[in-house]
Amino acid sequence: MILSGTVWHILAVVFLTLVLQCAEVKGDADFESVRVLMTKDSSGKGGDPKDKYWHESVFHPHYDGRFIDHELDYEDQRTNLTSLMQSYLSTMADLGAETWIIHGTLMGWWWNRKIMPWDSDIDVHVAADTMAFLANYYNMTIHTVRTTHAPQGKNYMLEVNPKYVDPSPEDRLNTIDARWIDMLSGVFIDITALHRKRYHPGVMFCKDAHRYRVGPIPPSQGNMCQRLIGYCTQEADIFPLRDSIFEDQPVKIPYNYAELLQEEYGRVSLTRTRFAE
Repeated sequence: MILSGTVWHILAVVFLTLVLQCAEVKGDADFESVRVLMTKDSSGKGGDPKDKYWHESVFHPHYDGRFIDHELDYEDQRTNLTSLMQSYLSTMADLGAETWIIHGTLMGWWWNRKIMPWDSDIDVHVAADTMAFLANYYNMTIHTVRTTHAPQGKNYMLEVNPKYVDPSPEDRLNTIDARWIDMLSGVFIDITALHRKRYHPGVMFCKDAHRYRVGPIPPSQGNMCQRLIGYCTQEADIFPLRDSIFEDQPVKIPYNYAELLQEEYGRVSLTRTRFAE
């Protein structure tokens, strides 16, 4: 049987697709393929372990060195972080991707519904199936978003770590599953997927070793709950998510937000008005 040119073309495309899918991932997207204004790559790619996907900048861990070669001054950083948060929340809402703020970002919500003045990073969660949705349909997509400080619109890139498919906390080099990146200032949001524990469906976890309850735990399972997440309450930690406002945008927050913050930062973190490093 002699194959036609069209059939050969189809087979070649299929073969190339398989090769690309099986290829070893060396790191985040190549500088030349994503750079905007920069002529030099300021990421820490050269000195990072070979299995690490993200290569933060050589001058600050909360900047992407593919897009900027210096740290912003305080006011510029605050402005860009605000736009970053607003653009992320509005875009995820448009895509139908459920997400919520967590860690220090949630603490900022507690105190003033804004990013903490000293913070230079933003943390959010999504469920594992949402991460898969973003990876399959929106990885490496660029979104132009208008915000309060950028009414003309700015470009943001959603990049997914291909190692998101491995939920093991043992992969300490790849605890961040995706990032929402400002392609002009280099600031970014860390996006982490929340997974269900296979043998304990009432518990969810992230690769950064945080554990969360997703439903009331019967008294008979109290000891198991204590071992897995270090504490027990009578209510779920994450779901159902609550609606609120953050940086003047609609936002989702964990159901048991106060106890989560107390467990992570201590009880006084919700009442002490003076910050100390």
